[in-house]
Amino acid sequence: MTVPAAAAALTGLTAVVGLTAVLGVHRRRSACTTSDLLVASRGVTPWWNASAISGEYISAAAFLGTAGLVLVHGADTLWLPIAATAGYVLLLALVTAPLRRSGAYTISDFAEWRLGSRAVRRVVTACVCFIGWFSLLPQFQGAGVTLRVLTGAPVWTGWAVVVAVTLALVLSGGMRSITAVQAVQFWVKLVAVAVPAVALVGMWHMSGAPGPLGDDVPRFERTTRVDVRTDVTVNVPAPVTVTARGRVDGVPVHGDAVRLPEGRHTIGRGTDVVFPGGARVPHAERLPVQDGSTWATPFGRGEEHGLFRTYSAMLGVLLGTMGLPHILMRFYTDTSGSAARRTAAFVPVLLALFCVFPTLYGILGRLFAPELLMTGDTDATLLLLPRRMIPGQTGALLTGLITAGAFAAFISTSCGLAVAIGGTISQCARRGGTAAFRAGVVIALAAPCVLLPGIGPHGAAGLVTMALGVSACSLCPLLLLGIWWRGLTAAGAAAGLLVGGGLAVCAGVTGLFRDAPPGWPAAVLDQPTLLIAPAAFAAMIAVSLLTRRRVPRHTDRALRRLHLPEDVLAR
Repeated sequence: MTVPAAAAALTGLTAVVGLTAVLGVHRRRSACTTSDLLVASRGVTPWWNASAISGEYISAAAFLGTAGLVLVHGADTLWLPIAATAGYVLLLALVTAPLRRSGAYTISDFAEWRLGSRAVRRVVTACVCFIGWFSLLPQFQGAGVTLRVLTGAPVWTGWAVVVAVTLALVLSGGMRSITAVQAVQFWVKLVAVAVPAVALVGMWHMSGAPGPLGDDVPRFERTTRVDVRTDVTVNVPAPVTVTARGRVDGVPVHGDAVRLPEGRHTIGRGTDVVFPGGARVPHAERLPVQDGSTWATPFGRGEEHGLFRTYSAMLGVLLGTMGLPHILMRFYTDTSGSAARRTAAFVPVLLALFCVFPTLYGILGRLFAPELLMTGDTDATLLLLPRRMIPGQTGALLTGLITAGAFAAFISTSCGLAVAIGGTISQCARRGGTAAFRAGVVIALAAPCVLLPGIGPHGAAGLVTMALGVSACSLCPLLLLGIWWRGLTAAGAAAGLLVGGGLAVCAGVTGLFRDAPPGWPAAVLDQPTLLIAPAAFAAMIAVSLLTRRRVPRHTDRALRRLHLPEDVLAR
C-alpha cells in the first residue's frame, strides 16, 4: 500500500470516528431511565428510524461481504438481497405493528409478557446473545481486514477501534445516542459506496477492458505479484510456471522459477508468488472454480449440492430478517404501531439504493483483482479496486472514502447489536436498570473478541448468514406463532426454541472451528436452515397441542392488544 493511500485510509477512519462522536454527543440527552437507554423514549419518527435501521442493517456483510460473494459465486449471490427484501415485506405485514403495540422493550420482554414464563424469557435471552455474537464477529473481523489491507496494521487494531467507539457511544446514551449516528451513517455509507463505484465503472468503460463472462476461468491480465498472508491450499486449473519466494508445497524457495502442475498445491504464509500475464487464476480450495457462463448462472452450479445451499440460504435470510433482535428493537422506538409499519415500508427502498453498488464491485473484482480468488481474502474486493484501477491521488482519495463507509458500517451495526444484547441481558437480570444495561453491553462486546483469534478464515457474509440462520430457527417461529396463534404455550415455545436455536447454534459453532466432511455434511452445516427451521415450527406446534390446557389465561387480552389499533384500545 502506498503512503498516500494508507494516509487517505486513516483520514477516512478518523473522519467517521469524529462524526460518530459529534453526533452521539449532540443528540444525547441524559439517559437515566430504561426507556432512554433501550427505546429512545419511543419518540423516533418513521423516516429517521428507517434511515437508522438501514444504517444498522448495512453491516460488514453488506458493505464488504456482498462484493466478495459476487466475485466468487456470481449470480447466486443475487438471491440473498431478494430474500432480505421479502423478509422485510413479511416483517412489515406480520410483525412490526403488533410487536410495537405489545409495549415491550426487548424480544425477551415480549416472550414473557405473551406466555407468562420466566423460563422462556431465559431461553430467548440465550438465543438473542448467540445471534448478536455471531453478528458481531464479522464487524470486528471486517474492521481488522480493512486496516490490515489498507495500512498493514495488525488485525487486532481494527477490533480495538470498533470496540472502543461502540463502548463510548452506547454506554453514554444507549439507543438515544446511536439513533442519530446510525441514521446519518446510512447516508455516509451510501455515498462511500456509490461515488467510487460510478468512478470505477466509468474507468472500466473508457479502458475498453473485456467483460467478466466467457468460457474460461479468470486470468491474470498482466504479470501479477500475489502476497500470500496466510497458509492456503489452492487448486491450479492449468500448469503454470511462477517465480516464488517462501514455501510452496512445503519446500522453501528463494526467488526461483517453480512449475505448478494442474491440481492441488499448498502455499505458505508470507510467500510471494509472481504469475505471468495470461495465466489462469488458482482458486483457494474452499472456493468453487467457475467459468464465466457458470458464474453468471444462478442456483449454485459451481458448488456441491448448490441447489440445496441456495434454497437454504434464501430461507435463512428470509426468516432470519424477521427475527433479528437489533432490527426488531428499533421498531420499539417508533411512536405507535402505525408508525412502525411506515418505518418498515421505507426500509426496503433505502436498502435497494445501496444494494446496486456492491454487485458492481464484485464484477469489477473478477476482472481487476482476480488474485483474491487465490488468497481467499475476498472481503478485500471493494477495498483494493480503487487503487488497482485508478492509481495515484484519485485512487487514494476513493480508498479513503470507502474506508470511511466501511467503518461506518462496522460501528453502526455494532452499536445496534450491543444495545440489543445489553438490553436483553439487563431486562433478564433480577435487578435491571442502567448499571445492568452497561454490564450487558460489556459482555456483548467481550465475547466475540475472545472467539475471534480461534476461528478460521470466514467471509463476513458467511458469518452474518450464520446469525440469520439462528434467528430463522428460533426467534422467527416464536414471533410468528406468538403473534398469530392463540394456541402457543410456554412449553411449546421453549421446545421450539431449544430444538431450532440449539441445533442452529451447534451447526454455527461447528462451522467456526471445524471443517465438515465433504458432501452433504458440509452442505448442511454450512446452510442448515432448510432442515432446522421446519423442525422448530413443528416442535412449537406439536408440544403446544399436547399442552393445550396450559395456554395462558391472558392470551385473548394479549392478542387484542397486539392486533387492535391503539386508538381503539384507548377507548
